[in-house]
Amino acid sequence: MISSLHATEQGVGSKTIVLLHGFGGCSDGWRDVVASLAPSVRTLAYDLPGHGLSLDFPGAGPAKVAARAVLADLATRAAKRIHLVGHSMGGAVATLMALAEPEKVASLTLLAPGGFGPEINGPLLRRYAGAHSPSEIRACLAAMSGPRAPPFDHAADTLCDMRKRPGQPEKLVEIAAAMTRDDRQGVIPRDQLERLAMPVMVVWGSDDAVLPFTQADDLPARFHVHHVLEAGHMLVEEAPDLVADIIQRNMNRRARPIRPRLATATG
Repeated sequence: MISSLHATEQGVGSKTIVLLHGFGGCSDGWRDVVASLAPSVRTLAYDLPGHGLSLDFPGAGPAKVAARAVLADLATRAAKRIHLVGHSMGGAVATLMALAEPEKVASLTLLAPGGFGPEINGPLLRRYAGAHSPSEIRACLAAMSGPRAPPFDHAADTLCDMRKRPGQPEKLVEIAAAMTRDDRQGVIPRDQLERLAMPVMVVWGSDDAVLPFTQADDLPARFHVHHVLEAGHMLVEEAPDLVADIIQRNMNRRARPIRPRLATATG
């Protein structure tokens, strides 16, 4: 293992899509989404710090660390502007990246993003962190998904293999404990979200058992919100074709100028 950030790169083209997985996942989780994207795009699917081949990245855990790490890695690659996609914890990371370097982000697609409200299903995420066998992992994925979710056999096998790496189970337990302390999560202030001028799409399953879909309420008017009926938290696995379509539609939207708020008249 080396203390660096791992990314799986596929495709070639003038447009680059950066994919950030959720807690406990890895870059392979985007496999079906990437297969549904246009072949003329380049994709970079990262293993976030503390996960998979980025297990030993220094200071892994906080979303701020991951955001800085991905931005630093992107600076070494030939990608002037990116279309940024994040799921769950990866959604929080993507949002922080867009706030830090908005000129680099051409579009932002957030799938049940972390950090949009304090509520979080801490017990389920801690159970997921401690799951080791394919059957345990499969049960957690099912609990996090909607009633029509497909079988999670491939995902469970992939995640099981990832957790066999020395130190991975302990790191996941550590991250989950910090992320769900007091069964609350850190929140990105709404006034910061108002600063995002690039096209932003927020996607949420109506049956999300990890982060309530009501966290998509009261977002800036420029944001587009898409609710997926009978889908749960694992949107990447539950609806990869839909996710790919939404990413591509958001890539084709134009940024809207941010208009300054009018001062309240007094006197």
